[in-house]
Amino acid sequence: MAEIPAAFRDLTEKKAFANLATLMPDGSPQVTPVWFDVADGRVRVNTAKGRVKARNLHDGSPVALAILDPDNPYRYMQIRGRVVRTTEQGADAHIDALAKKYLGKDKYPFRQPGEVRVMYEIEPAAVQTMS
Repeated sequence: MAEIPAAFRDLTEKKAFANLATLMPDGSPQVTPVWFDVADGRVRVNTAKGRVKARNLHDGSPVALAILDPDNPYRYMQIRGRVVRTTEQGADAHIDALAKKYLGKDKYPFRQPGEVRVMYEIEPAAVQTMS
């Protein structure tokens, strides 16, 4: 597993969005800006079942993330890796934690009736940075 360099770990703590690239079933790329965090060296993202990225992500899926520093868009980090864990367990608590990070709210305010949240853990295989 590749590590996020210490000089860029601040990007995992501030309100930086990650542009998550996934592969569609036909092999074409799909990119979505997402909230994220890092736990135990793995990048974690969250979505609802049925969305495009949820259909593209499963254990073993290759992904890439580009994370721009909101304070300096010429400073960024790219992470390439694979999904190593897909789970509904803890996904509601995870989206609430992300809402706290990004919106300052204790609960995710955009939840829809019947929505099922899914959390994906991505293990970095390569990390490139630029500042």
